[in-house]
Amino acid sequence: MATNTPNLECRMYEAKYPEVDQAVMIQVKSMADSGAYVSLLEYNNIEGMILFSELSRRRIRSISSLIRVGRIEPVMVLRVNKEKGYIDLSKRRVAEEDIQACEERYNKSKLVHSIMRHVAETMELDLEDLYIHVGWPLYRKYGHAFEAFKLIVNDPDSILNSLTREVTEVGPDGNTITRVVPALSEEVKNSLVQNIRRRMTPQPLKIRADVEMKCFQFDGVLHIKEAMRKAEAVGNKDCPVKIKLVAPPAYVLNTQTLDKEQGISILHNAIAACREEIQRHKGNLTVKEEPRVVSEKEERLLAEEFKKLGQENDEVSGDEDSEEEEDTGMGELDLENSVHVITD
Repeated sequence: MATNTPNLECRMYEAKYPEVDQAVMIQVKSMADSGAYVSLLEYNNIEGMILFSELSRRRIRSISSLIRVGRIEPVMVLRVNKEKGYIDLSKRRVAEEDIQACEERYNKSKLVHSIMRHVAETMELDLEDLYIHVGWPLYRKYGHAFEAFKLIVNDPDSILNSLTREVTEVGPDGNTITRVVPALSEEVKNSLVQNIRRRMTPQPLKIRADVEMKCFQFDGVLHIKEAMRKAEAVGNKDCPVKIKLVAPPAYVLNTQTLDKEQGISILHNAIAACREEIQRHKGNLTVKEEPRVVSEKEERLLAEEFKKLGQENDEVSGDEDSEEEEDTGMGELDLENSVHVITD
């Protein structure tokens, strides 16, 4: 443990400066007469400059439309003067494929850096020392520490136990000896693994489809309930399907899975099974929204809608056995024992 406040500032990569013709992620800090001063986010915010002449290949009509303070984006490295610390950058020379690769690398590096910094802070370690003995060796061996972290989620020992550091000590005879020891103490190793698992364990995707279903035959409600059961039967252990009445004739189908393509495919199959069953009884199913991944916000809004409809239904009495509902087959369903809702 360090006795003084540990240093928590460090670049993400072993090299102190980027290479020429490398795309790097920057944040614009200030504007000058001839260009913009920026921070290189992956290199501990060292300063670089983009001349206005390097903003665009086209004629510049408005500087503010091309660059502004606070913006984060990829740019290309033109020149690096390591002695003076000058880094010249270009926005107009970065290609579309470079932008995509840079953004992907930066997002991975940012997550690794966040985990490393949190461990250094909580364990009172020097962040650069942690990078020297853990982060950068993993970058060298796996191409990116992010790839190593993914393996650590399920098999931390085989990855981390191979990391070592040299410790110099004075022996009993007064001579200096060098010993090779594990790079991490058990306490620090456990902290790192815990943080990696918390931040990198895959979270199930929520996939949803919106449909309208009607059946005007006698016992239409029962036919709709059976169609819903057929839809749910398509799901499996890894990708269960649930269906819920929103308000006649609107229904939602939900599933949660780690495999996006599998989830979308299963919901398509569930819709097909539901449609086939309801059409057997001269009913109809229309897809209003195709299966797609939904955000937490969308799920929250749907849950709020269910809650609101539930409150409205509680306020209405005496309509459960109305003639209209019996005729249309779209009245209030008893779904408690037949369908479920996926909630957060």
